[in-house]
Amino acid sequence: MKIPSQQLLDDLKVITEQNIQFAENLLNQTDEKLNFRLSEKSWSILECIEHLNRYGKFYIPEISKRIENSNTKSTEIFSSGILGNYFANSMLPKENLNTMKTFKSMNPIHSKLDKNVLNEFIAQQKQMIYLLNEAENTDLNKVKTSISITNLIKLKIGDTFRFVIYHNLRHIEQAKRNH
Repeated sequence: MKIPSQQLLDDLKVITEQNIQFAENLLNQTDEKLNFRLSEKSWSILECIEHLNRYGKFYIPEISKRIENSNTKSTEIFSSGILGNYFANSMLPKENLNTMKTFKSMNPIHSKLDKNVLNEFIAQQKQMIYLLNEAENTDLNKVKTSISITNLIKLKIGDTFRFVIYHNLRHIEQAKRNH
């Protein structure tokens, strides 16, 4: 996938802004509604958001550190890497969402959760908007980030942004089904 770098960053900012708006609207709901799950094995709205917070705790500092330590200049076109493109596209919500196994440490099912989960998510997403703005002066092709499952694989930061934000979108769509 090739896309103008600025267009990619702008598209990802729009998704992130919409996710912030959704979470802010959830602050008006009761804890009971936010903790309701459709079945014993499905996640509640807050569990979906908590799952994203757990990933955010890894990716936001990782992306921030890589941008801070980069001395690259922005590039006109972002070209997705093979693995990065695969990971990012696998996160996009589909009509019949294929369920994926998550790591135990990232699975919030049956956690005691309240609206602090939403406030943390909103704060993380505002940090993500800040990082997307900072990335406008970074080469999205050359700067690489680690991924949460292994230090052996590094992705282009453009693909990391896509992966994280598409993953957020996927679970926001999951939360909406409980809404």
